[in-house]
Amino acid sequence: MRASLLQLTSSDDPEANLPVMLGMVEQAVQEGADLILTPEVTNCVSSSRTRQQQVLRHEPDDPTLAAFREAAARLGKHLLLGSIAVKTDDPDGRFANRSFLIGPSGEVVARYDKIHMFDVQVSETETYRESAGYRPGNVSVLAQTPLAAIGLTICYDLRFPHLYRGLAKAGAQIIAVPSAFSPGTGPAHWQPLLQARAIETGAYVLAPAQCGTHPGTAGRTRRSHGHSLVVSPWGEVLADGGDAPDVITVDLDLSDVDDARHKIPALTHDRPFEGP
Repeated sequence: MRASLLQLTSSDDPEANLPVMLGMVEQAVQEGADLILTPEVTNCVSSSRTRQQQVLRHEPDDPTLAAFREAAARLGKHLLLGSIAVKTDDPDGRFANRSFLIGPSGEVVARYDKIHMFDVQVSETETYRESAGYRPGNVSVLAQTPLAAIGLTICYDLRFPHLYRGLAKAGAQIIAVPSAFSPGTGPAHWQPLLQARAIETGAYVLAPAQCGTHPGTAGRTRRSHGHSLVVSPWGEVLADGGDAPDVITVDLDLSDVDDARHKIPALTHDRPFEGP
């Protein structure tokens, strides 16, 4: 199968972002992609909760989701909206950071709410409190498709290997890691963590990423690390998207998953232990 990762520099204007993304989807189709993936917060990158309240929508009314469902049906392709920010009915007004896998008939095959919230202080000038604006999910998701069994994760989830091990033991052949990774941690952690998750699980890891400086009308300026990566089940980096928006297309041989797990059957070697 062939997969295309869309590397984006989304702004805080979902209406302006949408035609850019759809144009890249068309390019991916021209390149023969069977599965097309977008990064985290595809529809809106913003540090302003006020701006988000103005432009975000509930899932049934979200124009990005509707447009991608129409595109999937028109093109006959599987599209993974790595995540979009959507409103919820939570009393505290927090949003959901939600991934959608859309099938070739336009139906939503699976949805996943990001479990782990990015609440960190990378430096004196770079602090994130994702849980202040987003409510965490609590369910891991594996989607069975005609292409492959696809595990859904988002960005900061990458630092919690038990989630990935659980998906792999449930049968995931591909694990998606759509991200808007911090430029403060990206140079040191992004690639090693992705390679580790691929090696540990014997799965393909597909990580479409936001990149560059995100245009915004409110709040502090956001930047993302970029470098969308495709990592093989053996841990080899098959593609690196660099620093600029792009469509990264790669061929995947799912027999490599079986081969890696046969050579290193660690998923079957768990043992109970005590302590510490």
